[in-house]
Amino acid sequence: MNFLKRRAALTALGAAALATVAGSAMAQTVTLRLHQMLPPQATIPAKALVPWAQKIEAESGGKIKVQLFHAMQLGGAPPQLFDQARDGVVDFTWTVLGYTPGRFPKTEVFELPFMSGNAEASSRAIQEYVEKFAADEFKDVKLIAVHTHGPGLFHTKTPVTGLESLRGMKVRGGSRIISNMLTKLGATPVGMPVPAVTDALSKGTIDGTTIPWEVTPSLKVTELVRNHTTFAGKEGLYTQTFAFSMNKASYDKLPPDLKAVIDKNSGIETAAMFGRAMDEGDKLGRQIAERAKNNIVALDVAETQRWRRTAASVETDWINEVKGKGIDGAKLAAEARALIEKHSK
Repeated sequence: MNFLKRRAALTALGAAALATVAGSAMAQTVTLRLHQMLPPQATIPAKALVPWAQKIEAESGGKIKVQLFHAMQLGGAPPQLFDQARDGVVDFTWTVLGYTPGRFPKTEVFELPFMSGNAEASSRAIQEYVEKFAADEFKDVKLIAVHTHGPGLFHTKTPVTGLESLRGMKVRGGSRIISNMLTKLGATPVGMPVPAVTDALSKGTIDGTTIPWEVTPSLKVTELVRNHTTFAGKEGLYTQTFAFSMNKASYDKLPPDLKAVIDKNSGIETAAMFGRAMDEGDKLGRQIAERAKNNIVALDVAETQRWRRTAASVETDWINEVKGKGIDGAKLAAEARALIEKHSK
């Protein structure tokens, strides 16, 4: 009888110990590191990544903590960020897809000239597009979201008032598609990641840059150049594509409740949130240029049509190139435009 009582007591103690261990494990926090290229005051870090991280922490009941590392604090260069997430160097990265030329051929359709304008609509469109047509390009990561920025434009030391005034100008391009477009338009493209723009403008390495309004404040562009050229119509000259990615192993080892938090904060609504941040940043960036009394050139419809016609061969080049990879570029361009139209209504 005493033996049975002792065994029952030991069983109860064991169960209690297991419950304590389980409870302790449940109470433990998971710290995930997020690495990106821009200074913390830039639009995406301040208005998208930080709020996203705070939302994750709140919805996990504090079980997930996100450490943010800005401006490449953990080392490497911006073109290495996607692989840092893939390889588990960090848990999350946010980066420009065009920094790794040719790696995301189906996704880069959104970079084609005069493809899109409003960033929120375009970001919803690219997220749906990737899920339908280009998921294989992101199979090595847990994709949180893809998105675009708003209308791309010129910021230059001397005014760009028409095609002729661009000829021979050294202009920063953020991807191979954009650099090809600049060549067609008569400029001399200089490829570099966006964090390098400030120094390049200061030293005269470039005469101007292609970036959206939203990133001009953090790069001090409106102080370094006084001329900005916009285009008629709802589409910008170009856009760039971005990916917010998570290491697969980091995701897989999370318990189901924390995976659910990540899943809830992935996909089209997250893409839209990043796009909205870009749109709001565009308004602020333009306001800063206006307050500085900078020269904002608005090309009219006729001149914009000249640019459209001249840049049209960029799309033809892209279609022919991806055809060699077994990709129907014409179909994908049509699908992208249809999705942008759908999400612009």
